[in-house]
Amino acid sequence: MRALVVCSHPVEGSFSSALRDAAVRGLGSAGHRVDLIDLAARDFDPVMPKSEWETYVAMSGQVPPELADDVELVRAAEIMVFVYPTWWSAAPAQLKGWIERVFVPSVAFALNEKKTVAPALENLRRIVTVTTFGSPRAYTMLMNDNGSRLLRRTLRLVAVRRARTTRLAMFRMDRSTDESRRKFLARVEKKMASL
Repeated sequence: MRALVVCSHPVEGSFSSALRDAAVRGLGSAGHRVDLIDLAARDFDPVMPKSEWETYVAMSGQVPPELADDVELVRAAEIMVFVYPTWWSAAPAQLKGWIERVFVPSVAFALNEKKTVAPALENLRRIVTVTTFGSPRAYTMLMNDNGSRLLRRTLRLVAVRRARTTRLAMFRMDRSTDESRRKFLARVEKKMASL
């Protein structure tokens, strides 16, 4: 299967980088073809410029040339894995901006004649979020996990087939130990290898 890993963390060498690498290793060991988009490494600009917004609203289906490769990877992906830290109960701005700029009409969805959303991601079968929280689990449940909700619930709605979802989360990152981080990395790699 084709797997796309999208990583968002501004610092190479962070724990998110290690999670990204564990996900790629696990998917590779399962025999999947793995593509990687590392937003920070590309210095991706999350801001949708006015011209893109106008194209979006016009529903023209045009994609900016600098995003064409990303769009092709998204369209081909049968598995999408998102690796990011959760900050302020959400995904980092760079990841949210990438979603807004890439998952546009004709890529992720279309509007039918009744102006309701028609899914357009024909290949997507699995959506996985791999994230960390500084907060404990109970606090996160109270405040919501908006990043994972966006990716696992909303993205699932634009998959032509009902995509299965998985959330791998490490809580209390601020109090984590070398051992707890090693265990979570192993859990991520093992889960990716089982997909």
